[in-house]
Amino acid sequence: MLRWAIIFLVVAILAGILGFGGVAGTAASIAKILFVLFLILFVVSLILGRRTPAV
Repeated sequence: MLRWAIIFLVVAILAGILGFGGVAGTAASIAKILFVLFLILFVVSLILGRRTPAV
């Protein structure tokens, strides 16, 4: 998921440089959403991964 966020960020930067404002804004917002989802899933996996095994 982080890979897709970075890809959309690069697309947004390139579209902004080339003057495609609508595409750049859309790609940037998608990159933000994917990055936030990545952070949420990362924190959840850290919390759930630290459980001690049941004996």
